[in-house]
Amino acid sequence: MKGVIKRPIITEKATQLSEVLNQYSFVVDKKATKEEIKREIEQLYGVKVVKVRTHIMPKKPKYRYTRTAIIRGAKPSFKKAIVTLAEGNEIDFYKNI
Repeated sequence: MKGVIKRPIITEKATQLSEVLNQYSFVVDKKATKEEIKREIEQLYGVKVVKVRTHIMPKKPKYRYTRTAIIRGAKPSFKKAIVTLAEGNEIDFYKNI
């Protein structure tokens, strides 16, 4: 499977995890396995992955209030991977900015 990593998750909580526990979060393909995620992270960023945890985030209902009606919709579900790196390794998402 090519390109299982879609994008990193850069939120306040994810940044805190990376600073304290050396864990990084990514949105990945729903069909990706832990081994595929580990292999691609090691190849893309040149780091040693110790552990990969995954879970599928459920879809969230969203509402938009307009003049005429309430429009109902949903944000789609996605698979999230939390990757723990070996001691001394880190990923810098901002180095090319």
